[in-house]
Amino acid sequence: MYRYILNRLLLAVPTLIGAAALVFILMRLIPGDICVIRLGSGSSINAAAVANCHAQLGLDRSLLLQFVDFIVGFASGDFGTSMWSGKPVSEEIATRIPVSLEIAILATVVAVVIAIPLGTISALHQNSWLDHVVRTVAIAGIATPSFWLGIMSILIVLDVSHLLFGAPWMPPINFVPFWEDPLHNLSIVILPALTIGYRYSAVTMRMTRSAMLEVLREDYIRTARAKGLLEQLIVNRHALKNAMLPVVTLVGIEFAFLIGGLVVTEQVFNLNGIGRLFVLAVQNQDYTLTQALVMLTVAIFVVTNLVVDVLYAWLDPRIRFA
Repeated sequence: MYRYILNRLLLAVPTLIGAAALVFILMRLIPGDICVIRLGSGSSINAAAVANCHAQLGLDRSLLLQFVDFIVGFASGDFGTSMWSGKPVSEEIATRIPVSLEIAILATVVAVVIAIPLGTISALHQNSWLDHVVRTVAIAGIATPSFWLGIMSILIVLDVSHLLFGAPWMPPINFVPFWEDPLHNLSIVILPALTIGYRYSAVTMRMTRSAMLEVLREDYIRTARAKGLLEQLIVNRHALKNAMLPVVTLVGIEFAFLIGGLVVTEQVFNLNGIGRLFVLAVQNQDYTLTQALVMLTVAIFVVTNLVVDVLYAWLDPRIRFA
């Protein structure tokens, strides 16, 4: 197992280097100049001021030296300074990643709690009324945009609070960490987590149903039933564990995507997370911040894939022995 994990970690190194080179090149192919944006658009911009700005930001050096500094800084944990705000990039990320990370974790928990039981029930009662209900719920979740669900959830909370308390209620805007004030924190993140978790569970539910149907048709399931094993034991020990391989993959990919892919949801719920920071960094052509955010996302994907691979080996011993 340890050798397997070490091999996966070594394979992550070229992935990170390739992602770093790609984002470095693409950012410099985008038309525009951050110094022009900082100094203001118009004909009054002084070329000497732009050149001085380039020198201050290190953009006047060769691309090779800039790339080497980027790689060395990333390897040492120094992401540099934001070209737009002048603050350390690590500080910019540290203030926003708790929001996105907590929502991603809660949404994943909600999705797993909803998707795996309902997907399993749907597969065990194929083509029954229960199966049709679960499939309808899943298709509705896939077809409904997440931002619309977010807006509807806000309106529902307003209407229900108005009926119950005589005045509309909305969760506070200012984010507070969970360990400081759990109730205040949950009042902020519960709505986006439920909204994202429902849509997230819809895809996972369909995958769970498909995987379970495929496994339930295998010969070893028929053999287990012929031997007289309890149906619950067959489902839990044999069918569900083998059907979880594609589901674990999907859950891992979706979780990694949620860290930086909640731009619209964060906008709807007025959350200052990584997604909004991504948009601002690209709009301002902040090379340093954008590169750090992309590399952070890639690193999260790499770690998530590593965890998924380890879960593969735990669920299926054949992978571990190979």
